[in-house]
Amino acid sequence: MSNHNEEKVVSFTFNGKRIKGIEGQPIAAALMANGIRAIRTCTVTGEPRGIYCGIGHCYECRATVNQKRSIRTCLTCLEDNMDITSD
Repeated sequence: MSNHNEEKVVSFTFNGKRIKGIEGQPIAAALMANGIRAIRTCTVTGEPRGIYCGIGHCYECRATVNQKRSIRTCLTCLEDNMDITSD
């Protein structure tokens, strides 16, 4: 019988860099666990943006995920081999 509490480590890329995370965790959490705080830059000021609210209201954590633009990384679960880039 398998243990349903086991965490599956998967790999993914962020801006071309291959890193690891836990399958099913929010992408934003996986990025933070890898020391990545800035997910994108503000189009107006050029300032770095990352997780702010963590519940999908503020849209600060948007990224391109598997060629789909403006995905909220705090609400999207990590899957193996995802390709994530800054918006």
